[in-house]
Amino acid sequence: MSDPVTAALLVIGDEILSGRTKDKNIGYIAEYLTAIGIDLREVRVVPDIEAEIVTAIRVLKDRYSYLFTTGGIGPTHDDITADCVARACGVPIDHDPRAVAMLRERYVEGDLNEARLRMARIPAGAELIENPISKAPGFQIGNVIVMAGVPSIMQAMLDNVAPRLRTGVRMQVVTLDAGGLPEGIYGTALGEIARLHPGVSIGSYPSFTQGSFRNQIVLRAREAGLLALAEQDVMALLARLRADSAPI
Repeated sequence: MSDPVTAALLVIGDEILSGRTKDKNIGYIAEYLTAIGIDLREVRVVPDIEAEIVTAIRVLKDRYSYLFTTGGIGPTHDDITADCVARACGVPIDHDPRAVAMLRERYVEGDLNEARLRMARIPAGAELIENPISKAPGFQIGNVIVMAGVPSIMQAMLDNVAPRLRTGVRMQVVTLDAGGLPEGIYGTALGEIARLHPGVSIGSYPSFTQGSFRNQIVLRAREAGLLALAEQDVMALLARLRADSAPI
């Protein structure tokens, strides 16, 4: 089986770190990428500080198949993502005629001022990502994909860039209900099952509902056969523990 296609997400903005804006993009992007066969391996949140953004871009773009960014491509002075990407990739940046033409579809000549033209500054060599909502495009340069922070616009950009991405084998998932069995009862045995099935990711996830704990065991793998074998072992473990805890 070929190596997985991996990704990181870099969330950019003081407003996220201060709590003023609640991020709504991380979960959406994670679910979207999983569905098309790309593993989101890392998420970072950085402030609107050029040195920190540039450093994060350089590290993450070299570590993963793709780096997605959200935020910082608007018309104000603190929207510095495009400049940081250009610096991290070692290319110049200027007003892109294609991006300017897109903005002209939304703004009449007198309204396309200096601030709005900032949204047409694109690193040299980048491909544009269409924005059908407000016209200001995102862009892709190499494996770096730059999108807006506004959720509806980000989602539209992700839809538009997805067809050009390399994808891998999709992860298959099985969820087993452990009911009220405490994790402490099955933790050691579950770890042994995980050791015996290295091609399967196995996790236990507790929740507290209706005044009591309930646990779910989630198994993830790319190969159906490996997943089925691990599922059998976990189901056998749960059945044995339930029988041992049943009242006589």
